[in-house]
Amino acid sequence: MKTVCGIDLGTQSCKIVVYDFDKKTVVAQSSAPVDIIANNDGTREQKAEWYDAVVKTCFSKIDTKIKKTIEAIGVSGQQHGFVPLDEKGKPVYNVKLWCDTSTTAECDEITKAAGGEKKLIAKAGLPMRPGYTAPKVLWLKKNKPKAFEKLRHILLPHNYINFLLTGEYWAEYGDASGTALFDVRERKWSSAVCKLIDPVIEKYLPPLTTSDKPAGRVNKAAADLYGLNEGVLVSSGGGDNMMSAIGTGIVRDGYLTMSLGTSGTLFGFSKTPVIDPTGNLAAFCSSSGGWMPLLCTMNCTVASEEFRTLLNFEVKDFDNTAGKSPIGANGIVVLPFFNGERTPNLPNGRASVNGITAGNFKTENLARAALESAIFGMRIGLDGFKELGFKAKEIRLTGGGSKSPLWQSIVANITNLPIRMLTGSEAAAMGGAIQALWCLKQTNGEKVSIEDLADKHVTLGATIKPDSKSVAEYNKAYAVYSKYLEALSPLYK
Repeated sequence: MKTVCGIDLGTQSCKIVVYDFDKKTVVAQSSAPVDIIANNDGTREQKAEWYDAVVKTCFSKIDTKIKKTIEAIGVSGQQHGFVPLDEKGKPVYNVKLWCDTSTTAECDEITKAAGGEKKLIAKAGLPMRPGYTAPKVLWLKKNKPKAFEKLRHILLPHNYINFLLTGEYWAEYGDASGTALFDVRERKWSSAVCKLIDPVIEKYLPPLTTSDKPAGRVNKAAADLYGLNEGVLVSSGGGDNMMSAIGTGIVRDGYLTMSLGTSGTLFGFSKTPVIDPTGNLAAFCSSSGGWMPLLCTMNCTVASEEFRTLLNFEVKDFDNTAGKSPIGANGIVVLPFFNGERTPNLPNGRASVNGITAGNFKTENLARAALESAIFGMRIGLDGFKELGFKAKEIRLTGGGSKSPLWQSIVANITNLPIRMLTGSEAAAMGGAIQALWCLKQTNGEKVSIEDLADKHVTLGATIKPDSKSVAEYNKAYAVYSKYLEALSPLYK
């Protein structure tokens, strides 16, 4: 048996899949939770040492005989996290995460130094947002000067896992493009943006490699620690959204993936850069050789989980209750900004329930409004795709929320696009495994495209089509949502 392995280091857990690429079967998988440090000022951090431990735990749950069949590993990691290391590869401070909103002042400072948001987008393709890595680096410089003095390596979470496996420092275009320290058009680190923070940091950024090339091989220390063979190939890897794109087959123009997790993402593949002048769509590179325009909302399943917990419902009961309410939740609208928000750019945003009357204040309406709010946020991105000329054919749905039949219907009708389900799970880890297979074959001299590999190894399931009457009702409900969003946004700016 010959296998490849995908590792997905997410915000809440680490997952590993081992995939038999001849039989097209997942032969082993494991997971373990990751803790988070959360403070009221918007701080969301983890410790790099936790990543060391969780990867070891996940590998320890997989049979040694299966681990010895692994020929290549591909790593997916939560995007934007700032892993600051010293010259020996040891952390100098915690990892500030994508969902950390404590760097709003740093974003403003960098944007002002650049001459405004339009000039910043012109320089590198992205506005400055609290989720990105660049303001986190400036935050460290301003708030932890002693740690900044020791800083010698700026890595992202997936780069760090690659480092644990190989002992080498590398980055690839996809995840690097989410740092806001990267020139998306030219596919290189942006000296202009780095200088806005500190000229020294550019030399702390890792060298770049293409998506089909290796980041190194498993060294002896990692092989002994994880029970792997020394010399196993490690592909370049990528951010979790980039790996999910591969794992859902988004390697061609015209298709979108929507991921319904703690955060919500909507992304597609493009052969050319897609730069959004409004900054709502992130102009990322893909980890399959092209570009990957992406919308990210920070509050997707967050609202439904908060309401479900408050109302003391299990998941199925919550969905069943929401299903008793009509489209538009009888006029109740939830703005789901429990964690602030990235799109729209409201890092200080707050959640709210709007449109309540004595007649509609019912549990089923609150439940449905919570579910609908997540997808209304996604529609902002879909409208942006259309305005930039991206012609979507279908949406492939993944993430924990995709398992809900009600949510599947809501997505199809709010977006007015057919929704394609995936039969497999763990799209990001599978994307890592498929990229690892691509790298393995390329290294062995085989000419194979990522498109062909995705066609062979991504298994698609049922299609849910939109209903014209429901689409019309949701257009009305979305207009109401938009009015509340427009009216309340100034409170949080």
